[in-house]
Amino acid sequence: MSDLYERVSEARSGLEKLIGQIPGYKGYKEKEMRRESDKLLRETVATHMEQHRQRMDELQKQLITAGRFEYLDEMGNAVTKLQTFIDRVRKATYGYAGLFDAVRVKEEELDRLYDFDAKLLEYVERLSAALDAVETAIPSGEGLAEAVRQVLSICSEANRTFDEREQVILTAA
Repeated sequence: MSDLYERVSEARSGLEKLIGQIPGYKGYKEKEMRRESDKLLRETVATHMEQHRQRMDELQKQLITAGRFEYLDEMGNAVTKLQTFIDRVRKATYGYAGLFDAVRVKEEELDRLYDFDAKLLEYVERLSAALDAVETAIPSGEGLAEAVRQVLSICSEANRTFDEREQVILTAA
């Protein structure tokens, strides 16, 4: 995935570039672009995870059709944890904007936050592979219990990892 900060930076208009030469404005604008890049990154993560959540709904229907009712509770748990993660990722933009305004945050600190959020993309790939395993295992039932546990584990881990985001913000302040 290309660097969103670079894309946001390149999208600036000629007027913005001219205004950027005003003392003090450049640093402010660069912080805003970093914040916007991080917001876009988190929205990307949330959108991909939303697609996975929808896929999980379909897998639950497949479990029912295949008569594998014993896995529905765990899959339902995973769906709930994933939806919680999605909501947290999407709302972080607004939840932390006030903190950024109240505390002087440097560009390097915003970059650390962006790097942290970029690591959340790993969960998108891991969950995709785990859902593939569930889908493959449904017809025969072979390995299904482990595949479903893996999905639940990834959804739980994503939330625990997101809990650490607050520490990244607090150590940046």
